[in-house]
Amino acid sequence: MRGYFGIGAEGISKAMNVGSLFRTAHAFGAGFVFTVGAAYAQGEGAKADTSDAPGHVPFYEFPDAAAMVLPRGCVLVGVEIVDDAINLPSFRHPSQAAYILGPERGVLSPAMLERCQFTVRIPTTFSVNVGIAGAIVMYDLIMTLGRFPRRPERPGGPVESLPGHVFGDPVIRAKAEKFRAPVPASENGE
Repeated sequence: MRGYFGIGAEGISKAMNVGSLFRTAHAFGAGFVFTVGAAYAQGEGAKADTSDAPGHVPFYEFPDAAAMVLPRGCVLVGVEIVDDAINLPSFRHPSQAAYILGPERGVLSPAMLERCQFTVRIPTTFSVNVGIAGAIVMYDLIMTLGRFPRRPERPGGPVESLPGHVFGDPVIRAKAEKFRAPVPASENGE
């Protein structure tokens, strides 16, 4: 998969839920994990995060939505059950994204929703656990941006192999010296 993604939670109160989310993010190859406005007790979260995600991928803690800093070009995507959210199966994931999930018994803060460029919803009849919601979003992400053979028309596995990577024509870059303006003899001491 080209690009990167990060995933985090705002206002979460149960460290085990964050631990589960971070473990799954680590398994899916997240570039970073984070919390916003949450006190994440890593020792308690480690009971669910047996991979020690914060020990292997960058982990950021932000006090609130205003303090959150993302890499340049990173698109913030909220995962929330709100009326104007895009259904996840209809969403095209950005190649550089951070996904933010809300707390267990609440929703993303208005300040966070304001910061999100997109908001997606998992098409369920009621909300699911934050760790499960994160796993569904990450699975959808790798299914849409990853390189996998096309699904077959009938039940079962793929009937055609994934074609090999095709390299484009070579790009030849001229050395910078060729484009440097000549220095007049009077200026170079000759």
